Amino acid sequence: MWRARRAAEACEVCQSLVNAHYTVQGPLPLLRLHLPSRSLHHLRPLPARPRRPQLPGSRQPFSSLGPLPLRRWKLSPAKPGYQPRRHFWPARLAARLLRLRYLLLGSAVGGGYTAKKTFDQWKDMVPDLSDYKWIVPDFVWQLDEYIDLEKLSKALPDSESLAKLLPDLDKLSGSFSLLKDFFSTGTSGETAFRATDASESDRQFKKGLLGELIILEQQIREHEEEARRAAGQYNTGYSQQKRKVSDKEKVEQLQEELLRTQLKYQRILERLEKENKELRKLVLQKDDKGIHHRHLKKSLIDMYSEVLDVLSDYDASYNTQDHLPRVVVVGDQSAGKTSVLEMIAQARIFPRGSGEMMTRSPVKVTLSEGPHHVALFKDSSREFDLTKEEDLAALRREIELRMRKNVKEGCTVSPETISLNVKGPGLQRMVLVDLPGVINTVTSGMAPDTKETIFSISKAYMQNPNAIILCIQDGSVDAERSIVTDLVSQMDPHGRRTIFVLTKVDLAEKNVASPSRIQQIIEGKLFPMKALGYFAVVTGKGNSSESIEAIRDYEEEFFQNSKLLKTSMLKAHQVTTRNLSLAVSDCFWKMVRESVEQQADSFKATRFNLETEWKNNFPRLRELDRNELFEKAKNEILDEVISLSQVTPKHWEEILQQMLWERVSTHVIENIYLPAAQTMNSGTFNTTVDIKLKQWTDKQLPAKAVEVAWETLQEEFSRFMTEPKGKEHDDIFDKLKQEVKEESVKRHKWNDFAEDSLRVIQHNALEDRSITDKQQWDAAIYFMEEALRGRLRDTEAVLENMVGPDWKKRWMNWMGRTQEQSVHNETKNELEKMLKCNEEHPAYLASDEITTVRKNLESRGVEVDPCLIKDTWHQVYRRHFLKTALSHCNLCRRGFYYYQRHFVDSELECNDVVLFWRIQRMLSITANTLRQQLTNTEVRRLEKNVKEVLEDFAEDSEKKMKLLTGKRVQLAEDLKKVREIQEKLDAFIEALHQEK
Repeated sequence: MWRARRAAEACEVCQSLVNAHYTVQGPLPLLRLHLPSRSLHHLRPLPARPRRPQLPGSRQPFSSLGPLPLRRWKLSPAKPGYQPRRHFWPARLAARLLRLRYLLLGSAVGGGYTAKKTFDQWKDMVPDLSDYKWIVPDFVWQLDEYIDLEKLSKALPDSESLAKLLPDLDKLSGSFSLLKDFFSTGTSGETAFRATDASESDRQFKKGLLGELIILEQQIREHEEEARRAAGQYNTGYSQQKRKVSDKEKVEQLQEELLRTQLKYQRILERLEKENKELRKLVLQKDDKGIHHRHLKKSLIDMYSEVLDVLSDYDASYNTQDHLPRVVVVGDQSAGKTSVLEMIAQARIFPRGSGEMMTRSPVKVTLSEGPHHVALFKDSSREFDLTKEEDLAALRREIELRMRKNVKEGCTVSPETISLNVKGPGLQRMVLVDLPGVINTVTSGMAPDTKETIFSISKAYMQNPNAIILCIQDGSVDAERSIVTDLVSQMDPHGRRTIFVLTKVDLAEKNVASPSRIQQIIEGKLFPMKALGYFAVVTGKGNSSESIEAIRDYEEEFFQNSKLLKTSMLKAHQVTTRNLSLAVSDCFWKMVRESVEQQADSFKATRFNLETEWKNNFPRLRELDRNELFEKAKNEILDEVISLSQVTPKHWEEILQQMLWERVSTHVIENIYLPAAQTMNSGTFNTTVDIKLKQWTDKQLPAKAVEVAWETLQEEFSRFMTEPKGKEHDDIFDKLKQEVKEESVKRHKWNDFAEDSLRVIQHNALEDRSITDKQQWDAAIYFMEEALRGRLRDTEAVLENMVGPDWKKRWMNWMGRTQEQSVHNETKNELEKMLKCNEEHPAYLASDEITTVRKNLESRGVEVDPCLIKDTWHQVYRRHFLKTALSHCNLCRRGFYYYQRHFVDSELECNDVVLFWRIQRMLSITANTLRQQLTNTEVRRLEKNVKEVLEDFAEDSEKKMKLLTGKRVQLAEDLKKVREIQEKLDAFIEALHQEK
C-alpha cells in the first residue's frame, strides 16, 4: 500500500511539474522526474482539468510511448476526467534490451582490457630468450643455405620404393597366424590385443626411413620370438609329432623370412649411417672453413690431450702426471695391440713387422672427430692425409724414425712418449697409449734388460689408479702362454678398470677343438684376472696390405656366419671393434668425469705451495722460467754483439797494432835486425833486411796478422760478454754466455781471401823506404828505442835469474846465490872483461876464446862447461848490443838531414832507424786493413754465428737445462708448469660441465 501511495504522490508531483512548466520550450531533464512514475500505474483518478490547446512553435507534447531522447523526457497532457491504463511492457522490453546491449558492450570492453592486462603480465613473466641464442649453433639457422633439403628429400626413396624393400606383410601375417594357430597357448583376447598394438605401432612409425627401421627391428624381434617359441614347442609334445614335416617346413620358411628381413634392415641401417656421416662431414667442413663469425672452441678431447702433453713434460717430485685417465693398451708381443688400435683409429698408421718388435716406445694417440681423416704430431704442423696411401707410408716411416731416435745407444726400448693426434669423421673421442709388447725371452740383438724395461714401462702406466687397461690377448695361441694377464691382474686385481680383448677369433675358432674354451675366456672363467667387459674381435687375415674397410667387412662377415654367435656362446654386443671402441670411449669419459676435478684441486694446492716458497726465497725477483730467462740472456748477448760494431776505428787499430807487434817483435829483432846488424856495411845490412823481410812476408806475416785479428775480436767480444753491468748483472747467465762465446768462436772462420790481400799490402808497405818528414823520423826512433828497451829489460831479467841477486838485494833481502848462479856470475864477469877489451866483438865466440875463458875460471877454482860459457855469452853480448843500439838511436835523432842526403859524406849511418820505420808503417797499414775487415765483414759474421748458436740452444732443451740451473730456475719452471696445467684443467672442466 505504501508503494501505491508513493506512486500516486509521485504522479501528482509529475502533473504539477507539467502544468508549471507547460510553457517551457524544450524537453525536461529526465533526472529531475520521480522514477517510480515511469514504471507504475496511477491507482486513483486525477481531478479533471480543461484541456488547453496546443501552442505552435517548438513546444512538443510529452508521451510516455514515444521514443525516449537521451537524458530528456517529453510529457504529454492527459485527458481530464479519465485515467488511462498504461501498458508499459513494450517500453520495459526495449529498456531491458538496451540495457542488455550496453551490458554486453561494457563486458566486452572490460573483458578485453582484462585479457590484455593479463596477457601483458604473462608476457612480462616469460624470460627473455634472446640472450640464449648462442646455445643453438649458427649453422642450424643457416643449414638451409648450405644443404638443399628439397634435393635431399627427393634423393630419399618414395613410399613405393620402400614398400618394395619391406617384406610381404600379408604373407608374414598369414605365417604368424598359422604359427599361432599351431603353437600359441594364449587366448584370443591376448592375440587381438597384440594385433591392435601392432597395427597402432605400424601406424605410428609408418612414415620416414627411421620409422621403417624401427618397424623392421620390431618385426625381427617378433620373428625371433616366434621362431624360438616354435622351435621350443616343436621339440615338445607327443601330439604334435603327427605334423612334424609341415611344422619343420614352416619353421624353415620363417627363418628364411627372418634372415631376409635382417639383411634389409642392415642395408637400410648402413645407408642411414652413410647419409648421417656425409651430413656430419659437410657440417664439419663448413665449420672448418670458418663460415661462422663466432670463434670455434677446441674440442674436449683436444683440450684433455693438451693437459696430458703438459703433464708428460712436468718432471717434479709431486708425481701427479699419472693420475689422469688414459687408455693403456698392453699385451704380449704380436698379440694384435697395434691392429686393434688401428681399427679404432680407422687407419693403418703404425709400422708393421712379422714377429719383430715394432713398438719400441710408447705412442700416445688422441682420437677426435673432424671433417677430414688426418694425423699430425704434437711438435709438427704437417698433416698426413690418412685417405692416401703415400701419406700413410710416410706417417709409418716417421713413427719408426721417431722410435729409433728415442731409443738410446745400447737399448732396445725407450720410455719417451711419441704424441700423435688423429682426427676423422665418426671417431670415438679418447686418448690411448700403445705400449711395447710384453716379451718372455730376450733374443739376440736385444739389450739384456729389455724384458725388465718393458715391464717397468707397462707398470708405470698401469699403476695409475685412473688408467683404463685394455688387455689384448691373442686368441690363436694357448691361453697358458699369456704373460700380460698376470701383469694386469697384479695392477688391477679387482678388474674395476680393465677391459679384456680377445683377438684373432677367426683363427681361434678354426684351431680350438672345443669352442666352449672361447666362451670361457669371454665369460672371464678361464683367466684368474677380472675385467669390466670382455670383447672378441677380428683384425684381418694377417695381410699387412689390407685396408681398414676390408678388415671391417671381413670381421662383420665372420661374426655373421660364426657358430659362436649362432650357438649363443658370444653375445652380439661383445663382438666387433666398433662395439669395443664405443665401450672403451664410454668407460674413458666416465673415468675422466669422476677424477678430473680431484686432480685440479691437487694442482691448486701445489701451486699455492710453490708461490709461497717463491715469495719467501725471491721476494724482489720476477718469476721467469727457463725459456724466459733464455730469451732475456739472448737479448743481452745480441746487444753485446751489436756493441762490437760501435767500437771506434782508432781503438781497433791501436789494439791490433799493439797485439801484432807483440807477436812479431821477437821475430823482427832476433831474426831480422840482429843478424843484419852484424854486417860490416850499410849495403849488406839493407840487402839482408830486404831478403829476410821478403821471406817473412811470403810465409808467416799474413797468417800471423789474421790470427792476431781473430784473437783481438775474441778478446773484445769476451770483454763485452763478461764485463759486469753493475746492479743489473745477473750471474745466472754467466755459464750460458761463456758457452755461447766458445761455440760461436768455434764456428767462426776468417775469410780465406784475407791473407792474400794482406800479403800484397804488407809487401808494398815494407818495400817503401822513403821517410817524408822529421816527425816520422822521430816516431821511428821512438819506436826503435821502445822496442830495444823492452828487449834490454828482458835480457837483464834473464841475466839476473842466471847469476842471482846482486849485493844490494842480498844485503837488503837476505838472499843468497846458489852454486850454479855463482858459476854463472863468475863466467859473466870474465866475459864482460873480454867485451871491454873489444867492444866491436862479433856475436859469436871463437873456440880459442872459449878455452881462454874456461882456463881463467879454472885458475880461480871455478869448473865450467863450454856450453855454460856459450849461454852466458849470448845474454852478455845481447845486453851489450842493445845498449850500443840505444846509444846509436840517440845519435840518429839528428840524422834525418843525413838521411835525406842518403848519408853521403857522413860517418853516421841510421839504416836501423829506416828498418824500424818500415816495420812501424807495415804495422799501421796492416792494422788499418784488419780493422776494415773486422768492421765490414767479420763482426757481422760473428753476429750471425752467435744468432745461429742461440737458435740452436733455444731448440735444445737439454742444453738450456744444463746452462740455466739453480733453485730459482727450477722453482720458476715448476710454477709455470703447475699454473699451465691448472689453467688447462679448469678450462677443460668448464667445457665438460657445459657439454653435460
